[in-house]
Amino acid sequence: MVSLPELALLVAAALGAGVVDAIAGGGGLVTLPVLLGVGLPPHLALGTNKGQSVWGAAAALFTFARARKLDGRRARVTFPCGLVGSLAGAALVLLVAPTVLRPVVLALLVAVAVLLALPRPASRADAPAVAPRRAAVLAALIAFCIGAYDGFFGPGTGTFLIVAFNLVLHLPFTSASADAKVVNFASNLAAVGIFAWRGVVLWELALPMAAAQFCGGIVGARLAVRGGDRVVRAVVLVVVVALVARLGYDLAAG
Repeated sequence: MVSLPELALLVAAALGAGVVDAIAGGGGLVTLPVLLGVGLPPHLALGTNKGQSVWGAAAALFTFARARKLDGRRARVTFPCGLVGSLAGAALVLLVAPTVLRPVVLALLVAVAVLLALPRPASRADAPAVAPRRAAVLAALIAFCIGAYDGFFGPGTGTFLIVAFNLVLHLPFTSASADAKVVNFASNLAAVGIFAWRGVVLWELALPMAAAQFCGGIVGARLAVRGGDRVVRAVVLVVVVALVARLGYDLAAG
């Protein structure tokens, strides 16, 4: 069992992760190392992390919806696709080792970092809206594929969703971040169900962290709404660089 100071550290990490995750994804970069650092074995750390992070996604989703940054019609498509995708990805873990994906994800993240760092071409910034029917199909594919990735491997899910919605559907970064939370919440919900069923969620840690994540999610979503695309894009870039560093280190160490 963790000590009181360690629990306070976990709660503080969850609060910070909630803020970052609501804006750009990548909250697990903050919470997972701390959970492992207090002595939890990897399977319990992963399960407990999902048990608390789903609340941050829910809070951010609620806040974006209240600010009218969420597309309700798109959400009715992306939520079930993200949920099913996450379940499919979790099932795939039993067949393929997640470490196989690490170099591929690292390369993709480097490409994303370059795209975000470069000035956006005028044609992309002023790109016309995608036709509704085509947008619904593309959003469903994005939600299913990245939801499956989250169930299978996970790092950078929220960030990949934001970038995909921005590049493929031509959504502003703030709207892309809002729509990403729908898929994030769905995939986290599926993961929590699986981890809880397997008994690898330490609820005595997950619940106090969940309260902090919930508060952080509200704060982060409000910052994204007020700061607009410039803030979201900048935080996404920072998160991508952090993910590249983390996965690069893991790849070198492994």
